[in-house]
Amino acid sequence: MHTSNKEYETSLKSIETENYPDRWFYRPIGFHIAKKLRNTGITPNMVTIISIFVGAAAGPLFYCNDRLLILLGIISLIIANILDCVDGQLARLTGVKSEIGRLLDGFAGDIWFTLIYVFLALELKKEYGTGLFFIPAVIAGLSHLVQANITDYYKTLHLYFVSKEKGQEFHNIDEVRSQYRKNKSLAGKVLFFFYIRYTSLQESATPKLQQMLKNLRSKYGDDIPNDIRTDFRRQSKRLMKQFIDFMTFNGRTIVLFAVVLAGHVWIYFFYEIVILNIILAISIYKHEKICASFIER
Repeated sequence: MHTSNKEYETSLKSIETENYPDRWFYRPIGFHIAKKLRNTGITPNMVTIISIFVGAAAGPLFYCNDRLLILLGIISLIIANILDCVDGQLARLTGVKSEIGRLLDGFAGDIWFTLIYVFLALELKKEYGTGLFFIPAVIAGLSHLVQANITDYYKTLHLYFVSKEKGQEFHNIDEVRSQYRKNKSLAGKVLFFFYIRYTSLQESATPKLQQMLKNLRSKYGDDIPNDIRTDFRRQSKRLMKQFIDFMTFNGRTIVLFAVVLAGHVWIYFFYEIVILNIILAISIYKHEKICASFIER
């Protein structure tokens, strides 16, 4: 493999967890930007903070009736997601990593979409003359948080089965609580407070997964046999392509961009609340079934 290709793959969490838009568009652009930044003193956290402000512009721009401004909103969200790729790739290229940075990176998307849901509700209020659309906006926001939470958990779990090094970000609730106690900064305490709730939801929603991990760790410790790792990854990759990737940034923004351009923003709330929650339920059911098949191994 060419050196630049090796370096590119080093900048990714794992090529196995990347969906097609990330693999062919966002990640390659992010990689080239990260390479330009790695000797400049710009840190991954700086890039994350910039991405928050860039992505936050999308919501207000979607509220405008001007087609050009809506297109600018779409572009701002695309650029923000490229920067979201850059921060992680820069961290892996430079070795400048931190748990706070990873948590901050996760919250960036929450901020973008919170503002998007607020301004979509405002657009519907303007169109129909009622504030009732804030109810589906809140439901859509909460649904999004749960979907993103579970999606991130499944992808991080997949990394755990790729290798010990790749799986370092996969934490259980006790490890997260320990990190919360050790952290001395106020910002860190706040981030870990939410991360505890985040991890608690992940574990409570996946009982078979927890049982599988408990059994594998009791039998093998951290040295899970390669045949088990390979078999789990094969089934996990298939499930990601079939269902889980619909709940990623790319899975929802394809619909979001089409809806805001067409001017029928209520369709996006329907997609988020009904379609993506059905996909979430199917994903959990199928993933738990996969994990159950590994419990006795």
